Amino acid sequence: MIKGKFIDNLPKVYGIYTGGFLVFIILMAIAESAGMSAKLIGIFFVAFTVGIYALIGYLSRTLQLDAYYVAGRQVPTVFNGMATAADWMSGASFVAMAGGIYFKGYGYMALLVGWTGGYVLVASLLAPYLRKFGCYTVPDFIGTRYGGNLARVCAVIVLTVASFTYVTAQINATGTIASVALDIPFGIAVYVGLASILICSMLGGMRAVTWTQVAQYIVLIIAYLIPVFWISNKLGAGFFPHFMLADEVARIAELEQQFGFVKNSAADLKTVPKGLAGITKAHSAVNATPWAFISLAVCMMAGTASLPHVMMRYFTTPSVKSARRSVGWSLFFIFLLYSSAPMLATLSKLSLIDPNLATGIIGKSISEVQSIDWYQNWNQANLMFISDFNGNGTLELNEFFMGGKAVVLATPEIAGLPYVISGLVAAGGMAAAMSTADGLVLAIANALSHDLYYKIIDPKAETAKRLIVARVLLVIIGFAGATIAALEIQGILGSVIWAFDFAMSGLFFPLVLGVWWKRANAPGAVAGMLLGLISGTAYLVWVRNGGAGFWGVTQLTFGIVGSLVSLVSMVVVSLMTKAPDAATQKMVDEVRVPSGRTVLGKQH
Repeated sequence: MIKGKFIDNLPKVYGIYTGGFLVFIILMAIAESAGMSAKLIGIFFVAFTVGIYALIGYLSRTLQLDAYYVAGRQVPTVFNGMATAADWMSGASFVAMAGGIYFKGYGYMALLVGWTGGYVLVASLLAPYLRKFGCYTVPDFIGTRYGGNLARVCAVIVLTVASFTYVTAQINATGTIASVALDIPFGIAVYVGLASILICSMLGGMRAVTWTQVAQYIVLIIAYLIPVFWISNKLGAGFFPHFMLADEVARIAELEQQFGFVKNSAADLKTVPKGLAGITKAHSAVNATPWAFISLAVCMMAGTASLPHVMMRYFTTPSVKSARRSVGWSLFFIFLLYSSAPMLATLSKLSLIDPNLATGIIGKSISEVQSIDWYQNWNQANLMFISDFNGNGTLELNEFFMGGKAVVLATPEIAGLPYVISGLVAAGGMAAAMSTADGLVLAIANALSHDLYYKIIDPKAETAKRLIVARVLLVIIGFAGATIAALEIQGILGSVIWAFDFAMSGLFFPLVLGVWWKRANAPGAVAGMLLGLISGTAYLVWVRNGGAGFWGVTQLTFGIVGSLVSLVSMVVVSLMTKAPDAATQKMVDEVRVPSGRTVLGKQH
C-alpha cells in the first residue's frame, strides 16, 4: 500500500505502473499464441492504455487555478523531464520522423539536430527566466513584460496559429493509428482520437496532463525501443544497433545499386494514391545542399524555443534552478528515442530490400508480395501500394510505394515480429500523439481563457467560471482540430514543421529580447509579432502557389523570413519609440537573477 503524499511516492507509483504495463504486454503475447486475432490485440492495446490515461486524468481533476494552469508548480525535476519529453515527442517524432529519414535520407536528420539543439536555446535563453517571472502562459509573460493588452492579444494570435497547426497533425496521427488498430474509417477515427485526448486534460488541466504525460512517456519509449532492438538482433545488426548504423546504411546503398532504379514517369505516378511515396525516394535528398540542412535545423531550433506548450512545462517546476535541471532531463529522455529513429528507418528499409532476408520483397513476383498479410492490411488502410510499371511481373525498386507514417507502424509486421509488438507500437504512437495534443490544446485554451477572457474581457470572473470557460474552449478547439485533420490538407511531418516556423516567425525574438534587451518595448513587440507572422505566412503561401522563393528558403523554412522581419521591425520600432519605464527595466533585471521570489508573485 502506498502511503504519504502523491508527489513523494512518484517513483513507486510509476514503477508499479511500468511493471503492470509489462505484465499486460506478456499477457497479450500469451493471448496471441493462444489464437487471439490481430484486430482484437490492437483493440486491447489501444483501449487499455487510453483507459489508464483517462483514469489518471479523472483522478487529477481539480478546481484550483494553480493546479489547473501550472500543476501547482510542484512537479519534480525528473518527472517534469519525462512529461516534457512526452509533450515534445509527438506523433511526428514517433510516427513520421523515421518515415522522413527513410524517404529523404540525411536531409531529414536536420530535424533531429534542430529539435534536440533547440533545448540548448531553451535552457540558456528562456526556460529559467520565464519560470522566474512566475507566469501561467507565454502570452502572460508577453503581456506583463511589454505592458498593455495589445501585446498580449498578439501573442495569443501567434500562439493559436502555431499550436493549432501543430495539434491538427497530432489528431491526424491519433486518427491514423486508431483507424488501423480499430479498423474504422480515418474520418471517424480522428474524433475517437479527439475523445481520448479530451478525457486526459479536460478535468485536471496541467496537473492531469502532467501525470498523464509521464505515463504516456513510459509507454511510448518501451514501444519504440523494443522493436528496434528485436529487429536489429533478428537481422544480424547486433542487439544494440546504434553503433552499426554506418555499416547498415552502406549495405542499403550497395543493394540499391545492385537492383538499379528506373525513374517513374509522370503518367505512372498518376496511378499512385495521394500521400504515398516511392521506396527509393531516400536518394532524392542525398544531394541536398548544406544550406538546406542548416536552415531546416535552425528553424527547428528557434521553433523549439518559441513553442508555447514547451515553455509551459517549465512553469510547473518548484524553482528556477529546477526548471534549468528539468531541461537537461528532457534532453536525456528525448535522446532515448531520437537516437533510435535513424536506426529504425534503416532496419525497415533493409528488411524490405535485402534478398538474403526472409522479409525482403524486391525481386519477388508482384502477385506473391500482394498476397502477404501485412501488405494486404496496410494496402486496405491506403498506406501501401504496388504497381507493375515495368510490366515484367517482378517487384522492382520503383514499384513499391508506402506512406511515410506507415514506416514505424508497419515495420514490426514487415520484419516478421509477433503481432503483439505491432499492437505495442500502435499504443506507443497513440501515446506520443495524445501527449503532445494534450499540451497543445491546453496551451491554446489556457491562453484564450486566461489572457483574453480573464485578463481583458472579465477581470472579475470567479475561479469556477474561469475554469468552465477554459474547459469549454478545450472542447471547441479540439473539435475544430479534428475537423481540419480529417481533411488531410498536409501530412503529419509537414504540419509539424510549419508549426515550428509559425512560432519562430512571431514569438522567438519577442521572447528572447523580452528577457535580454531592456530597451525592447510594447510597440516593438507588437510590430515584431504581427509583421513576423504575416511575412512568414505570406512567404509560405507564395512558395506553395509556385513562387520561386529566394535565399534557398523553402516552404519548410519560411520561419527564417518571418523571424528576420520580426527582429528588424522589433528593433527599429523599439528604438523609434519611447523606452520602457524604470519599473519595467528593473523587472527585466530581476528576471535574470536565478534565485529569489518570482516576479509576478501572487498577482494571478
